[in-house]
Amino acid sequence: MKKRWSLLIIGGLLLVLAACTATTKLSNKQANYPTKPIVFVAPSGAGGGWDLTARAITKVLSETGLVKQTMTVENRPGGGGAVFMAEYATQDKNNDYKLFVNSPPIIINNLKAEGNSPFGYKDTTPLAQLTKDFGAIVVRSDSKFQSLSQLLDAIKQKPKSVTVAGGSAPGSMDHLVAILPIYKSGIDPKTVKYVSYDGGGEAMAALLGGNADVIATDVSSVGEYVKAGKVRVLAVSAPERLGGVLKDVPTMKELGIDAEFTIWRGVFGPKQMSDDAKKFWDNAFKKLSEHEKWKEELKKQGWEAEYRSSEEFTKFLQEQEQLISDMLKSLGMHK
Repeated sequence: MKKRWSLLIIGGLLLVLAACTATTKLSNKQANYPTKPIVFVAPSGAGGGWDLTARAITKVLSETGLVKQTMTVENRPGGGGAVFMAEYATQDKNNDYKLFVNSPPIIINNLKAEGNSPFGYKDTTPLAQLTKDFGAIVVRSDSKFQSLSQLLDAIKQKPKSVTVAGGSAPGSMDHLVAILPIYKSGIDPKTVKYVSYDGGGEAMAALLGGNADVIATDVSSVGEYVKAGKVRVLAVSAPERLGGVLKDVPTMKELGIDAEFTIWRGVFGPKQMSDDAKKFWDNAFKKLSEHEKWKEELKKQGWEAEYRSSEEFTKFLQEQEQLISDMLKSLGMHK
């Protein structure tokens, strides 16, 4: 009898041990994400805000060892991000190894009437907001427009005589930055000649090549051009003056124009992202936001830090959706 009980006890212990081993293996397997290379997509051409942000994020994540897997940045221009979103939301909705960087256009493209995208941030998993930036109205250094008021006067007198360009489609972020001071000055924005390019880099090339008189772009994209003496910034959409090379540039509000626009940037994953992947990125982006190397990168790029976790970012996007909806309605561009 004693022998039988001993055998039963030993058998039970072996079963418990086997179960614990299986659980440990499963736990280790879950904790192993990521197990293969990761792609960060910038849904625009090279040189623009999304591209620079994606490359900065992957660079610092790699240098700090927060992500040990290989990370690559892929440029996917088209429709101010709408072309990529259509593919991502339908073909990569459970691909834990493809993330992307975006900003207000993910909301704008979904709400605007012209070139409307059926997909928006609700078709993704918002992972983290990492930076905030502002819009800038930029001309070549040899431009006849010495101030924003001169530019607005010229547009008011003869709207089609001035070519305004941006790195996003009509009704999208750069377009909104461009026409905000125009609209707030009592000029019908629909009369303005706006030319769109796939990314801020292409818009800047158009400006420097003489194919545009003025561009609206991200503040962080113009610093090096200002230092090189190639462009002049007429105004920024920040609530107060910025520092560095733009310290002497007035805000739109300072010039008597009630216009302000913040360009946040964040990282998104697929809508059906696994819990393990989401937890990994929650942890990685929080640590990234606190790391000295990231703070150094922000300073180098001229960006301002603005970290929101996945949960906070999602709530913020809901607020932004309402704000942008109201803005597009006021401009007659809502779907």
